[in-house]
Amino acid sequence: MLTESKQQILASQFECYLKIINDPPRTDDGPYCNRTWDGWLCWGDSAPGKVMQMCPAYFHDFDPAEEVTKECDETGTWYHHPESKRVWTNYTQCSAHTKDKLKFAVSLYYLAMVGHSLSIVSLIVSLIIFSYFKSLSCQRVSLHKNTFLSYILNSIVTIIWLSLTMANSHAIRASDPVSCKVLAVLTQYMSTSNYFWMLCEGIYLHTLIIVAVFVGEQQLFWYYVLGWGLPIVPAATYAVARGFYYNDKCWISAHTQLLYIIHGPIQAALLVNFFFLLNIVRVLVTKLRVTHCAQSTAYMKAVRATLILIPLLGIQYVLFPWRPQEHISRAIYDFFVNVFCHFQGLLVAIIFCFCNSEAQTAVRRKWAQLKCAWGKAGWGDTPITNNHYSYHHNSSITETSRVNINLEQPADSPSTQHENSHAVSEEQQKSNGEVDMLNKLETTDI
Repeated sequence: MLTESKQQILASQFECYLKIINDPPRTDDGPYCNRTWDGWLCWGDSAPGKVMQMCPAYFHDFDPAEEVTKECDETGTWYHHPESKRVWTNYTQCSAHTKDKLKFAVSLYYLAMVGHSLSIVSLIVSLIIFSYFKSLSCQRVSLHKNTFLSYILNSIVTIIWLSLTMANSHAIRASDPVSCKVLAVLTQYMSTSNYFWMLCEGIYLHTLIIVAVFVGEQQLFWYYVLGWGLPIVPAATYAVARGFYYNDKCWISAHTQLLYIIHGPIQAALLVNFFFLLNIVRVLVTKLRVTHCAQSTAYMKAVRATLILIPLLGIQYVLFPWRPQEHISRAIYDFFVNVFCHFQGLLVAIIFCFCNSEAQTAVRRKWAQLKCAWGKAGWGDTPITNNHYSYHHNSSITETSRVNINLEQPADSPSTQHENSHAVSEEQQKSNGEVDMLNKLETTDI
């Protein structure tokens, strides 16, 4: 590794001398410090004051996120160290917090592994539930399954990427295989696809609640194009640009503006989802007021609706986009962002599958059937053979958005209630199990 560091330093020195020779002379009036090579970094002509660069990545104990400073005095002379009496550059911050940052990075690595592993397991179970029980089949669940699949693939690729770049970083950087760069692009594609499927969820939910009166059944083909097809464009563009303009080993370095090719569309998708979230909350508040709920209760339900939607739509990345500079606050920020990022799949599976009353009813009914088949049902156990009670308490979100439900109807006769029960059941089958958002918020503990 010492040889590799020397090669990097020699390459930087050669580029610096070319820059010193080819750059035009300074034309500004006043004193200035001459361009120079200090042994590790290249410094251009500088006005009096403090000049700053990021730490080089020559050595393992140097943190490229820290700063290197160099002082130019008022006479146009570079600062000399009082002891050595030689021109001096301050590299002390490059290794000041390296050990603590390394320990923290290892902790975040294991946090990521645990979070993505739990997300994969929970999302696979959710996919099995949504795919096995045909009573849950509908457009909304189809979108959920694709979103879950994007979470699973993103978690798998992320685990592979972290395992290679963290556990075998020295060997990977030394060999620089093409497969590593392909994996880097695949990681960016899956991350972009994950956020675009969040956007698909937001578009569908916004259309269902806001404009459902004016549209019929939505065409899912365009959602598939948006979720799986469109992310190919920024991923391919990023790969070409990285190969031509920042072709570092394994494309590991994040110190390049080319990442905005990926981050730009992701931020745009999150901002659109943020707008959808605000508009959905506004409509929910309006509908809750119409149903004669107290204002405080209405706002409380709206807040709960916001908390329910945040894990699915990824709004936390819009609410916390700026990373603090101070070490402790930055560590706290990194910890919570990593928790939200790596455990998001688990949160989505819990909220939209495990806490889904229809999914719970389908699982309980299947479990009761298995108990009967195995002869383990007791005398007092009554197998669940219908879920009319669930339908009465979890009516379709489509019905909620398209018709006005009178919450103060008088009690019907038993025969009328029986007929209404069958009517509700038939209507439920037509809507294929769409869950009433407001009622789900009341039954979901978050």
